[in-house]
Amino acid sequence: MALDPKYKAVGFDMDGTFMKTKIDYIKLANAVFDELICMGVPESAIIRTDGTKGEIESGIHWLNDNGRKDDACKVYEHASKRWTSIEKEFSYLSRPFDGAAEAVGMLRERGYKTGIVTKGGREYAECILGMNNVIGLFDAIVARDDYPEEEAKPSPKAMINFGNLVGVRPEEILFLGDSKMDWLTARDSGAGFYGVLTGGLRREGWNAIDPNIELIDGVASLLDMIE
Repeated sequence: MALDPKYKAVGFDMDGTFMKTKIDYIKLANAVFDELICMGVPESAIIRTDGTKGEIESGIHWLNDNGRKDDACKVYEHASKRWTSIEKEFSYLSRPFDGAAEAVGMLRERGYKTGIVTKGGREYAECILGMNNVIGLFDAIVARDDYPEEEAKPSPKAMINFGNLVGVRPEEILFLGDSKMDWLTARDSGAGFYGVLTGGLRREGWNAIDPNIELIDGVASLLDMIE
């Protein structure tokens, strides 16, 4: 199987796709709640039923309702800093998956634009890509805190922003990822998508999401697909 000639750029999720990393996801999931408590929001006012977005919005509402509009504007900024600290905790264990750097290098030799589109923070992304000497393989990085919160994955705007940075339309991008979030970002933007098996989802997990998702073992599989 060769890459469709319509693609001019290839983007990659970072954790679990291009990079093998260790992150305390439980701590990460609790970060917004912990930050809101530190800001004085009572636990009873924090909605925890629909994930990060619900927590942030409930905290903002409480702060606004209690005359703390200046603090309300800083909730996401404060939470993002907490996330970055957690993300970097085990950064020294990070490394590219076997063959991933070689595959990206070959893509660049063939004229493709390459990039990282991650829900991780900019500081974290640059940290682990830099310490592994692979940051130069990418023409662009789109991180969680580069744009407004609502434009981060799984918003299709994350892919659109990547396309704008490298000068291509979303439908000219092939995106590789290891999660439903990655697939939604690609699908809703019009980009192509390959699901990889190096992250948390096995074949049965992907098939439960959509049996039509094209799957490859990992980024290194591109080495046999680049003409």
